[in-house]
Amino acid sequence: MSLRVAQLQELWGPPATGPLEVDQALLRLAPQAICTDSRQMRSGDFFLPLIGDRFDGHGFLAGALEAGASGLLAQAGHLAPASLVSMLAAAAVAHVPLWLVPNTLMAYQELAGLWRLQLAAPVVAVTGSAGKTTTRELIRSALAPLGPIWASSGNENNDVGVPLTLLGAGPDQAAVVVEMGMRGLGEIERLSRCARPDVAVITNIGSAHIGRLGSREAIAMAKCEIVAGLGPDGLVVIPAGDPLLDLALARVWAGRVFRVALQGEGHEAAADLVGCLDDQGAILEFAGVAMPVPLEGVHHARNLMLAMSVALELGLEPKGWRPLQVNLPGGRSRRLHQSGVLILDETYNASPEAVLAALELLAKQPGRHFAVLGTMLELGEQSLALHRSVAERAVQLNLDGLVIVAEGEEGAAMVAAAAGLSRLIQVDCPEAAAEPLQQWLQPGDVLLLKASRGVALERLIPLL
Repeated sequence: MSLRVAQLQELWGPPATGPLEVDQALLRLAPQAICTDSRQMRSGDFFLPLIGDRFDGHGFLAGALEAGASGLLAQAGHLAPASLVSMLAAAAVAHVPLWLVPNTLMAYQELAGLWRLQLAAPVVAVTGSAGKTTTRELIRSALAPLGPIWASSGNENNDVGVPLTLLGAGPDQAAVVVEMGMRGLGEIERLSRCARPDVAVITNIGSAHIGRLGSREAIAMAKCEIVAGLGPDGLVVIPAGDPLLDLALARVWAGRVFRVALQGEGHEAAADLVGCLDDQGAILEFAGVAMPVPLEGVHHARNLMLAMSVALELGLEPKGWRPLQVNLPGGRSRRLHQSGVLILDETYNASPEAVLAALELLAKQPGRHFAVLGTMLELGEQSLALHRSVAERAVQLNLDGLVIVAEGEEGAAMVAAAAGLSRLIQVDCPEAAAEPLQQWLQPGDVLLLKASRGVALERLIPLL
């Protein structure tokens, strides 16, 4: 399969360099040949310059043309008049079509959306305040019996990453799993219209980005934008028992909804699928089967049920389910053993709900319990209260020691709330946490590391 010049002309009209000749190399364009990074440019690629906070791909248009680009895009009004005239002339001489579009990022998403329409494989979209990447990887593993599964990698869950994922999917894929993040209203709606998912999964509604959106109600509405591109026969998979999510979803979606719940949490009556964890939290029974939970923690058991609900929707029978193998990017559910100490590496990011879940997991481990907690970012007016709440929970769980990597009012709020702990130290950077930990920790202890990405708490690990 490929994209055709006629389809591109339907999107953007004729190229600014004049009519296309039928023998041009761009008559059939493979999505994998759409390049946004001039450093990876190959002869025959279609070059699409993006504009970022610290870069502008338009500066590499001439270089892409010299490297053998088969087509070019440029953002109308972005090039200086002299530069535009020069580029148009050079492209015309080389018989390379150059389209002028209002916004190259939106054009990138239009290309991805055009390609998605040609994919026969079902598309699964995943969003939520926490657990997106973990659930994405659980779904990828759950769907593996169908055949090759293409999924987002790393942190490719934004306006650039989602089209990149879609354009990387080939015709031989059995399913495509796309993660969708957001920093404000409207972003997930754009991504959903680009991906046109068959199944949408919302992991939870939390407080991440509440500083930008103002309330959990607004966060719920933003996450429910995932249904914008969902067809009328599509399915939304969510956890049961969140009235905020239920209300927000009902406002924008009248189609099928599938809810999951864990026994004992009080939401069984509202669920379509109920799971029961054993006493150790290692085996989850649901849909008539018993499955090992591949990652520790009740929140991961719930994510597993979301993933297997997608498998059910796409035709995989419970009797054929097998234990899932999950490989997560660094800083997520990673377990390290250093000098006899178990380190729970959760350094990639942090929301209040994710920190509380990690503290619960820490408290269930054998041995003494220590934690290094850092600042949680983008919490706005609720930041102090939310930082205070996680420190209070650390006291309730009777941690044996806590290092707080936070300055300013957030750091002061956490220190005041955790004053009841016997070992409590506040530092201003991850490296400074090493000294007290080296004095406290002994073989058999367990240490949790959790903070927002901007804290870079992973810098502490080599020092332990």
